[in-house]
Amino acid sequence: MYFLTGWPRRLLCPLRNAEEPFHIQPSSQRFYFALLSETQLSIWFSRPSVLIVSYIESEKAAAQFGFYQKAEWKPDDSMIAVATANGYILLFDVLGGGEEKYLYEPIYPKGSPRVKVTPGYKEEQCAPALSLEMKKPVDLEAPITSLQTLQEDLLVCTADGYLHVLHWDGLGSNGRKAICLTTIPFSLDLQSARGGPSLDLEGVYICCMEYCLTLDGFAVVLSDGRLGFITPLSSSITADQLQGVWAADVTDGTCVAVNNKYRLMTFGCASGSVLVYMIDTTTGSMQLSHKLELTPKHYPDIYNKTGAVKLIRWSPDYSVVMVTWECGGLSLWSVFGAHLICTLGEDFAHHSDGTKKDPLKISSMSWGAEGYHLWVIPSRQERRKQEDGEQDVEMICPPHPSLQTGILQFQFIKSALTVNPCTSNQEQVLLHGEDRLYLTCGDPTQIHSTSDAHTNLHPRDGSPLHHPPNPDSSLSQGLNTLLGHKHWHVVQIHSTYLESNWPIRFAAIDTAGQCMAVAGRRGFAHYSLFTRKWKLFGNITQEQNMTVTGGLAWWKDFVVVACYNFTDQQEQLRLYQRSSNLDNAFASVTKLHSDTLLLNVFRDMVILFRADCSICLYSMEKRSDSPTPSVNVELLQEVSMSRYIPHPALVVSVTLTSVRTETGISLKAPQQACMAESIMLNLAGQLIMLQRDRSGPQLPFCPPVVLAQCVENVWTTCRSNKKKRHLLEALWLSCGEAGMKVWLPLFPRDHRKPHSFLSRRIMLPFHINIYPLAVLFEDALVLGATNETVLYDGLQGSSESLEALFPYCTVERTSQIYLHHILRQLLVRNLGEQALMLAQSCASLPYFPHVLELMVHVVLEEEATSREPIPDPLLPTVAKFITEFPLFLQTIVHCARKTEYALWNYLFAAVGNPKDLFEECLMAQDLDTAASYLIILQNMEVPAVSRQHATLLFNTALEQGKWDLCRHMIRFLKAIGSGEMESPPPTPSTQEPSSTGGFEFFRNRSISLSQSADSIATGKFNLQKTFSMPSGSSAKGRDVECAENMYIDMMLWRHARHLLEQVRLRDLGCFSAQLGFELIGWLCRERNRVARVDDFVSALKKLHRDFLWPFPVIPVGSLSSPLRNGRCRSVLSTQLLKSQSADSLLNSDMDTAPPSTATTNHTWMDGLGQSTKDTDTASPAHSNQNSPQTHDAFLSLLTNKVEEYSVGSATDLTETSSVVDGDWTMVDENSSTLSLSQAELEHISMELANKGPHKSQVQLRYLLHVFMEAGCLEWCVVIGLILRDANVIKQVISFLDSPEVPPETSQSIRNGLLAVDAWASTDCLGYKPFLNLIQPQLQLLMDSTSEQAQPEAFQPASQSCKLTASEGPGGAAAPRAEDGRGAAAPLGLALPSLEPAGVFSRPPPEDSPPEQTEEQREEEGTYDCTLS
Repeated sequence: MYFLTGWPRRLLCPLRNAEEPFHIQPSSQRFYFALLSETQLSIWFSRPSVLIVSYIESEKAAAQFGFYQKAEWKPDDSMIAVATANGYILLFDVLGGGEEKYLYEPIYPKGSPRVKVTPGYKEEQCAPALSLEMKKPVDLEAPITSLQTLQEDLLVCTADGYLHVLHWDGLGSNGRKAICLTTIPFSLDLQSARGGPSLDLEGVYICCMEYCLTLDGFAVVLSDGRLGFITPLSSSITADQLQGVWAADVTDGTCVAVNNKYRLMTFGCASGSVLVYMIDTTTGSMQLSHKLELTPKHYPDIYNKTGAVKLIRWSPDYSVVMVTWECGGLSLWSVFGAHLICTLGEDFAHHSDGTKKDPLKISSMSWGAEGYHLWVIPSRQERRKQEDGEQDVEMICPPHPSLQTGILQFQFIKSALTVNPCTSNQEQVLLHGEDRLYLTCGDPTQIHSTSDAHTNLHPRDGSPLHHPPNPDSSLSQGLNTLLGHKHWHVVQIHSTYLESNWPIRFAAIDTAGQCMAVAGRRGFAHYSLFTRKWKLFGNITQEQNMTVTGGLAWWKDFVVVACYNFTDQQEQLRLYQRSSNLDNAFASVTKLHSDTLLLNVFRDMVILFRADCSICLYSMEKRSDSPTPSVNVELLQEVSMSRYIPHPALVVSVTLTSVRTETGISLKAPQQACMAESIMLNLAGQLIMLQRDRSGPQLPFCPPVVLAQCVENVWTTCRSNKKKRHLLEALWLSCGEAGMKVWLPLFPRDHRKPHSFLSRRIMLPFHINIYPLAVLFEDALVLGATNETVLYDGLQGSSESLEALFPYCTVERTSQIYLHHILRQLLVRNLGEQALMLAQSCASLPYFPHVLELMVHVVLEEEATSREPIPDPLLPTVAKFITEFPLFLQTIVHCARKTEYALWNYLFAAVGNPKDLFEECLMAQDLDTAASYLIILQNMEVPAVSRQHATLLFNTALEQGKWDLCRHMIRFLKAIGSGEMESPPPTPSTQEPSSTGGFEFFRNRSISLSQSADSIATGKFNLQKTFSMPSGSSAKGRDVECAENMYIDMMLWRHARHLLEQVRLRDLGCFSAQLGFELIGWLCRERNRVARVDDFVSALKKLHRDFLWPFPVIPVGSLSSPLRNGRCRSVLSTQLLKSQSADSLLNSDMDTAPPSTATTNHTWMDGLGQSTKDTDTASPAHSNQNSPQTHDAFLSLLTNKVEEYSVGSATDLTETSSVVDGDWTMVDENSSTLSLSQAELEHISMELANKGPHKSQVQLRYLLHVFMEAGCLEWCVVIGLILRDANVIKQVISFLDSPEVPPETSQSIRNGLLAVDAWASTDCLGYKPFLNLIQPQLQLLMDSTSEQAQPEAFQPASQSCKLTASEGPGGAAAPRAEDGRGAAAPLGLALPSLEPAGVFSRPPPEDSPPEQTEEQREEEGTYDCTLS
């Protein structure tokens, strides 16, 4: 509503005077302020805030009258009455200054367009010169306690118990009458006035009094502390015509202020609380409406130490009240008790170093014009203290020692709803200060896209700004712009307009949040965010000839204004086109018969509330025929409300809505959802609904219904959205300290016939922590603003400067979710079906999980901490409700983790056993949520249970490769075992490395590749097993044989065994690297058991698939090359054989797929951007392998030197294997002269095409190193085959002679190689050249094993397990950019066998089907680890 901003200003009094002001009294319009000191009356102007005139009493007169005490203005500002200590009333005439009319005048630079055009223009800006003339004093012969003006009368209360009525003009003895308080009958209500109990008023007098226009009576505080209300029974105030009522049970009243708009009387009490009373219209008694008091929750130090209430001041628009106490401080409440600001706490009450400040004590205060300022006069001791502090600091010291620090001016910005409550835009927060506007609309750069129609000079009627086409394009610029930051969009109001029309009285913003309009004293101006320009009246006379009376609103592209025209002296409704110049020539004008007080727009209708208590409805329609855009306005209906409205000033807001009660719903067709169905009238806080009576042909209204009390603001929308009908057809109310209320429609489900007993709407109250200023209907959010403070110590030493006394105030945007409140209220009322429909309609909101969590949390906190047993607990209902949503498991565990442990038993008694919920998470594969449940289990169950569940989760996480979670689980399991678990581990983060990523082998470890494989062969397999986490020192100092570590290691070993059995080497590498698993040591122990290779062919195929490695292919051209004759001596073919290690595999079963399918997917080439024509292709199946594109791709991939686009660099890419014969020299010569033939180039491109991704190559090399170190020679052979590295095979075969290597291994390798040869001959000819290259090694192997019995070669070793060729998750990884290359030679072009006839006979093929071998796991049992 109202928000403090910046620091207060200090106004210095320019007169030399020892006296200090202690009382301030504003004139009726608040343009002038009368200040009193003991013998001086000064008048100040509001803008600029300057002293105009000062009257100083002579010493002789001061001795006669006594010091000044109180002042009061005549309503027309022409006189001031001053009460003095000796019982005199001094009356002063306030006179204009004759010739010299102004104290100051503006001086414009030459050529400035602003010159004096209209008479009376200049004085708006400059302080007028006034003079004061004292008239004859009136002696009342008793101390004066209170002054109150009444049109032509002045009421004066004296301490002798009399009420004097003086005429402002006829101040002789004839114009005066005195009424004794004892003659006024007081009772508890008007009905019992004549016969009931009456107050004994002997010796009692009125010590404070204020007149309430709308109640037509006086709120009084009596000298004995009682509160009363005196009402005149007739128009004249005479003794026998006055009647009083008093409030029971209150005897400590100190002061009073009345709120005319809401008919409230606020009484301050000695206890420090403020009591707000209303008058019961039926009995006339005083009824307590609510209290304003500081709560111990927010102000524990001061709430009961404030002292008595000293002053109460309502703002000019009566929407907020400022209170100060004897001990000092300021506090601001909204009309129905929402607390907005208090200077007794937080930064206001403490210095930046934490020491307490003394609160500012106030002797008098008053609101400035339109509530933009609060003028405060500090108490005298305050001021003396300040000045003492200032003597030391020259910079802040007043310019002259005799100048006094007189007045503090606090600056406020306020919501546009306070004076223009009928803004057509319900979804933007608009605040206005005295010279600027604050908007919540988002970044204007994002607006450009949403408002193309807005940029048009003549937007189409159907533009989305006016009729949102679909619910997704919410009129708000989306949540991200409305909630994305806390900053305001600040628009400075045009200084030329402000200069002559301050203060700004009305402000409005359009539905798109793009255009604002403001109206000051005269005329109005509007601004577009898109052009960032203001539009003012070109003709100042037109501007000065109108004043806005009923407010502003936007309709499509028009500003709708209810104004008074001074020239024609009549009220008018005008519409000005936004894009035209601001001129009456372009306005559509409609004459009105009575003054307009309020205005609102609903779709194409405008509703006016007039001073004769009638409501007028007009329709607006754009004229298409006229050349300039104009509007046709027609009167639809007039409704007189004088029967229901006692005074027109009581109507706070009036709005048309599409809201209906049951009578309306049953008759409505769906398309009528947005028709104007009812009028909502806020009558002094009572929300009254007049609904259209659709039974007759005309449009009369049904009798009014009161919907709610204590209503400050109303929000409703005319949009419709079938998915969110609950939210869009509801009515939202802000009710002060009672929070908010929503009048929610209830719909039958699936168009069933509604229950007769089910009401069609329900009013649900809910509390929110912010003051609501706008409602985002679809997004289920309330927007607001809040005051924030920043401490600033100012200059060193000036501890009492204003900057040190007060923090700097800023206003921040806030928002709040309210959905959980509404769902809960519906569940309390057994409307679960409605709650479910509402929740499902909002399930797509980004913060919906938070809503569910909040709902559980709030209910849990309330019920679990309740001291009394709850007869009908809500938590089971809420738990059942949230199981309807997929987020159920996360919601419960997040709520539990944010709640204290003591409440967990209550929570899980309602939602279910955490063990069951944990198992549900595992079944749903939601491992991170399961990990959170584990922490709960660890706190609620015995260690054995949490270990059992942790083991389950650990195994699942290992299987799915969630390494972060695995690391957390290892830590968790260790902590359970060692009792080190002081605090639950954090919920594991959800990030997981991608399965195609590298092994990260070299993280936290250093691998020595210098240790030669020969040393392994000599039998030094003595690696010690140590388990260490990647985090380094976490487990270093512990005992390796610790049972807990052993338990974890057993699980890790079992998982490694499982991976190796399934030939998932890539996963094994990831597992080892991510968890710091000592792979070499484990393989050493397992090398004669699970680390055996049973089926070389299926293992080879599996590696091809897992590492995205292509099967080798032979180019067509090579059939006529020396390859055909079995001689591998030419340079290029030898090189081809040596460096065949290439790209990925998309066709996993190359041996069975037809050759043409091999090259169907070329995604890896898409990014290369080259399409060199292929020159020599024998079949379309190989065109891609033969083209130089392939060549270029691998150059750039493997060497990262794209510029070396030469054959030389291609030959540099050979593996680290040694080169036989002298082929390098020949290649180098050839490449340097670039004299390669077409066939040779083809071979080189083939050699590159047969390589896999570089990352896979690094990974395979690393695994080769690991298996070598561990002595797993069979695996070394398989990896050597896939890398086509002859050196590896040679090395392995040389190791086989070692006595350390069991004969089974040699036999297995021999059989495996024979099987690979057989498979290559039939299904993968690409391997034949390499097998031919290692023929001497094969021969050696045959010779060394020939003396063993032939059948022995095929018996699998007893320790080995059968391998399975099932594919692991690694094979399904996303293909990289270079992954589409593998292809086989056409099956018809089989090559001649490469081995010499008769060297060794071909063994029977060992390709046993994977299904038969998969289940043979009996041997594994010895390593299984049972769960404890």
